[in-house]
Amino acid sequence: MYFDITYLVLVLPAVLFAMIASARVNSTFRRYQGQLSRRRITGADAARAVLDAHGLHSVRIERVAGELTDHYDPRDNVIRLSDAVYRDTSTASIGVAAHEAGHALQYAEGYGPIRLRAAIIPATNIGSRLAMPLVLLGLVFMRWNPLFVKIAYLGIACFGLAVVFQLVTLPTEFNASRRALEAIEAGNLLDGDEMQGARRTLRAAAMTYVAALAVSLAQLLRLLILVGGGRRRD
Repeated sequence: MYFDITYLVLVLPAVLFAMIASARVNSTFRRYQGQLSRRRITGADAARAVLDAHGLHSVRIERVAGELTDHYDPRDNVIRLSDAVYRDTSTASIGVAAHEAGHALQYAEGYGPIRLRAAIIPATNIGSRLAMPLVLLGLVFMRWNPLFVKIAYLGIACFGLAVVFQLVTLPTEFNASRRALEAIEAGNLLDGDEMQGARRTLRAAAMTYVAALAVSLAQLLRLLILVGGGRRRD
């Protein structure tokens, strides 16, 4: 039986970190869903206020099914808010909605990292589908033909595109949260003590992106070790 120590040492800790981050964002969101804004502003109201304050009157706001499925779609120029966030008046929902409005502001201003992320999405999608098949093909057959070593490394390069995407996503998400909190304060959407709910919700959400990058980096290093080790054995 083959025991993959590289997964145990490299990937598993990152996966556990990602699981903890995911659980934390859910628990934090539920916690601050109980902190209702004194002004009774809904998530949809908050997103609209942020957009209008920056002249983005053409960006639509729609409701979408699911939990924490909130996102900004630049193709349709629409912010889609999950049911709970759209109608909820909690500080957590206002923070999430303002964060999505922050992404709309990034696109409107031509923010560099989000433009780069959008540009590499097609290559990332192709690379994510090809990466593991190419690596596995290379690992299986490299002992018989050195050409398959190159195929394995090509698969790793394809996987590297996903890592680059995760890396570019980090400043995009942190910047959107910063814009959201600044807009909430500037528009007096929340009182001083209520800002804590929005701030902690966005901070917990940001850690999920840090965790995703950690998993991708650990997996990339694991693949490099596996292919490099297989090459040396041959």
